[in-house]
Amino acid sequence: MALYDNIFEPIKVGPVTIPNRIVRSAHGTHLGGEDLIAYHEARARGGVGMSTLEATGVHPNAPTHLGLHTDAVISFYEKISSRVHKHGMKLFQQVYHSGAAGEGTPETWSVSAVPNPLINVMPVPMTKAMIDDVVAAFGKAARRIRDGGLDGVDIHASSGYLIHEFLSPALNKRDDEYGGSRENRMRFLLEVIAAVRAEVGNDIAVGVRLPNEDYVPGGLTAEENAAIAQAIDPLVDYVSLHMGAYWRFHKLIAPADDPLGVEMVPNRKITKMVQSPTIVVGRIMTMDHASSIVASGEADMVSMVRALIADPELVNKARRLEEHKIRPCIGTNMGCVGQLMTRGVISCVVNVAAAKEARVSFEPEGKAERPKKILIVGGGPAGLEAARTAALRGHKVELHEAMRRLGGQVALAADAPHRADVGQITRWLEDEIETLGVEVHLNSMVDADMVAEIAPDEVIIATGTTPRYDGFQVSTPAAPIPGWDLPHVHNSWEMFGVGGKPDIEGPAVVFDDTGTFEAISVADVLLEAGVPVTMVSRTEQLGQNVPFPPVTVGAARERLMSADFDFIGGHYLRRITPDEVEIGVLFTDRVRRIPAKTVVLVSFNEPNRDLANELGARMTNLSVHLIGDVKGRNDMMTAIHDAAALTRAL
Repeated sequence: MALYDNIFEPIKVGPVTIPNRIVRSAHGTHLGGEDLIAYHEARARGGVGMSTLEATGVHPNAPTHLGLHTDAVISFYEKISSRVHKHGMKLFQQVYHSGAAGEGTPETWSVSAVPNPLINVMPVPMTKAMIDDVVAAFGKAARRIRDGGLDGVDIHASSGYLIHEFLSPALNKRDDEYGGSRENRMRFLLEVIAAVRAEVGNDIAVGVRLPNEDYVPGGLTAEENAAIAQAIDPLVDYVSLHMGAYWRFHKLIAPADDPLGVEMVPNRKITKMVQSPTIVVGRIMTMDHASSIVASGEADMVSMVRALIADPELVNKARRLEEHKIRPCIGTNMGCVGQLMTRGVISCVVNVAAAKEARVSFEPEGKAERPKKILIVGGGPAGLEAARTAALRGHKVELHEAMRRLGGQVALAADAPHRADVGQITRWLEDEIETLGVEVHLNSMVDADMVAEIAPDEVIIATGTTPRYDGFQVSTPAAPIPGWDLPHVHNSWEMFGVGGKPDIEGPAVVFDDTGTFEAISVADVLLEAGVPVTMVSRTEQLGQNVPFPPVTVGAARERLMSADFDFIGGHYLRRITPDEVEIGVLFTDRVRRIPAKTVVLVSFNEPNRDLANELGARMTNLSVHLIGDVKGRNDMMTAIHDAAALTRAL
């Protein structure tokens, strides 16, 4: 008997039988060809019951890299469907028109002249001829999906795209048969469903993805969406629910700041009104949580997109009672959607193979030709990943960490309010290296003499960085900040408890020189201590240098702005006094003064390269490698990926 019997039960969805209840709803990857096939095949091989290919435009007015508006797509569908079907996974395609969120065409179409807040283009309200053209395109797209051998079509009526815009009383300003009453606002969706059914009948499954709450002011509530779901229930084979729109973008992919199962409150109001099978999403990260949702009747299927990006073998590992071996998703969004929106392709902080499956294996392949003795100095994410990978490849690994615990700066970050999830990856790596027999030494400072005594074949230095104690800021690199050495001036590590937390007296000023999440966590610590906080930043917006702040920083921004908190961007520190800080805009003369009894400087840390320099001078024949933050980055994703790449090659 499996641990989660209810999860491994098949379910009938229209003409399709899905082998289990763990599915992957549509999500952007910007992959194509073999890369896209390999990405989905890895999850099929890992035991997923059903995956839905990312939202794809049905009409030339809403182009996507995988276009559904010509028959050319059919040959690709034949290839990808044959590859995933051999593993038992069913494959659906989400179809949409991007509406006011669309870019790249001379004219943006929408239900009404309401701009999307992140696109900032005034759309053209669609005429009846435009509407009929797009409706017909949905039907033709469904026919191509069926002819390509896929198992179902997922009509995207959520996330602030065109169908959602028609449904929303906030975005639909029409006074014709497509606007006004709920029945009129639903007309476009009903016509799309009818067009799809006219082309494919019951040959493949037909489902709709609806919002549960969209968080557009004056928009769709859970109660309104329940009524819409009831109306379409007899016409579709399943209903999939999803939160959010571009007005509150982070709710589309809830970050670690949000609670697990964040969407279940509105979902419950809708799923109980629907007879068709239902799919839910929203920070569902474990099989235990998924099983409880299905057992309670709150949904029939559970989508675990990010958890399966982090570990494509999640389902099979759970089936084998090996949940402890599942590499955890930490929920920061910095590797998946953050990379997608800033660099154009999806990735993952903790999984080096994500979206590279055609070229990179999830786990290292095979043992090293010659096992070596490897010394790793530093037990943060880079050192831990290096230790695990090296041990898996058969090397004898010894790891030394100067602190009393493993985890490095990730462990510090996880101690901050609302950030506990980031520590999951280092805790998992700790368990892994213990199982693999890595020799670990804590409170161990390594110097060249110790290295000589250990006599390793390779040394991997992952010593990270520490805060500077010289008053440095980027804006004035020639001179320290006047007053940086006053007793009420601290660094972030002190706020996180290194050396004991200092006395906190309000009001407090946080100076953010890096635009990363570090200053946000410092502000959370200060607010939790009950003092008002002003954050002054060299960057123009909160968390500006975090990948795609609308989805990675949005929840934190709302949390801070709901408290006794203010943000002043685009300034530097002119001077710190015992009672205030003086700030200004570089190359201007105006001085602003902010009262401050506690000041925290969050600036660039100093890479800990003393050991590397010592070894380079004294042991020139020794093979020494630097990985992680010691190379000058402050980035967990780079640390883990660099560590894996190095140790897979040794």
